[in-house]
Amino acid sequence: MIAPIVRSVAELRAMTTAWHRAGETVGAVPTMGALHDGHLSLVAAAKERCDRVIVTIFVNPKQFNSPEDYENYPRTEHDDAAKLARFAVDAIFVPDGDEMYPQGFATGVSVSGLTDVLCGAYRPGHFDGVATVVTKLLLQTSADQAFFGEKDWQQVQVVRRLVADLNIPCQIVGCPTIREIDGLAMSSRNLLLSDMARGRAAALNEALEEMAEGLRAGLAASDLRPKAEARLASAGFTKVEYLDLRANEDLSQLERPDKPARLLVAAWLAGVRLIDNIGV
Repeated sequence: MIAPIVRSVAELRAMTTAWHRAGETVGAVPTMGALHDGHLSLVAAAKERCDRVIVTIFVNPKQFNSPEDYENYPRTEHDDAAKLARFAVDAIFVPDGDEMYPQGFATGVSVSGLTDVLCGAYRPGHFDGVATVVTKLLLQTSADQAFFGEKDWQQVQVVRRLVADLNIPCQIVGCPTIREIDGLAMSSRNLLLSDMARGRAAALNEALEEMAEGLRAGLAASDLRPKAEARLASAGFTKVEYLDLRANEDLSQLERPDKPARLLVAAWLAGVRLIDNIGV
């Protein structure tokens, strides 16, 4: 059964208020649509843990650095609703731009420190847009728990920080990255790759895994990085923005995994920016 599509905050809050009054827990899965199995794994996790589940679909203009990238982002609301039908979610919240950012909107949320590195260094303002829209969605859905994919590891840490700092009563649940059979992390951006480029994209995960093996053998990240970058270049990646070993929570740069750590990468292939990470 296809869940009701809700387009206004007022209608959504009427639903969540009734659920909470009945003593039910509410889970939210914030997305920008173009749903794939990675998103659906978040929905499944939410269904397991919460009485009611809301999936939000909003392509957020405030987190795009390029107007062209924003315009080209896949929008597949009908297909997304069909994919969600088998999960029996309780609502699909699909606000438009005016509902999220009405005339006169003048407030933003900014998380310092965590947003100055990795993707934040290459996408100025991106995480301000993410933090602002996530704050709004958590408040609009009144979620007790919200579910995010660990493929966007930096984003998960930013959201956890803002929830703690702003005392938003919502638990942030990170869910494992879902991968294609060749190891490529599932992403809506994969739809933008040509067949030829898609065949080469698996090198991103392969480079991470090879570098992780070297780290586990005691080598330093700076010694392993050149070989990993060369592997990506040979696969057709034209630019590696970062390929770093970082501490899990504060994202400080490491040479060796002497504390819980992750390898994170962002690189361009055929005009498409891909990101990935693995724990070490």
